[in-house]
Amino acid sequence: LNGILGIMKRLDYLRIEDDHKASFIVLNLRPDEQQRLSNALNKIMKNQGIIPIKITKEQQKQLFLINSIPFVGFGFLDNFIMIIAGEYIDQTIGVWLAISTMAAAALGNTISDVSGIGLVHYVEAVARKFGLYHPELTDKQLNSTLARTIVNLGRAFGLISGCLIGMFPLLFFNSSESE
Repeated sequence: LNGILGIMKRLDYLRIEDDHKASFIVLNLRPDEQQRLSNALNKIMKNQGIIPIKITKEQQKQLFLINSIPFVGFGFLDNFIMIIAGEYIDQTIGVWLAISTMAAAALGNTISDVSGIGLVHYVEAVARKFGLYHPELTDKQLNSTLARTIVNLGRAFGLISGCLIGMFPLLFFNSSESE
């Protein structure tokens, strides 16, 4: 499994419901991984499980970027494909079927949305090539109002930026021809 689905499946696998599963997970770790896990557990137990909820500036930046970059790709592809497909439909099939420009745009949007489903893997792969990674955050940090705000702002910024960049095919269409 790739992408988000694969990560979620692996996280579900790491849920420890009993001692047998805990032993199984530990025994499948390399010695250096076992040591890191032991150190982390000891540190948390020593601090009585208190982990600061404050998200550092670096973590905030990482969270914003990891959420914005893929949406730049989605926004770009969505508008680019919608404009090209909508214009093509308007100038060809639209003339033949006598549909409105808005109907052609809606059909172009449908093609763009379906294409987005097929291209999601490639957009995620390109985003990974930027070397971005999710910051290490606890559940409390990730579910905090600040983190949710940063995630949503990052996605919105990426989507808006991508949509604006994806409008560049409009530079090549002569609007006076369609009038």
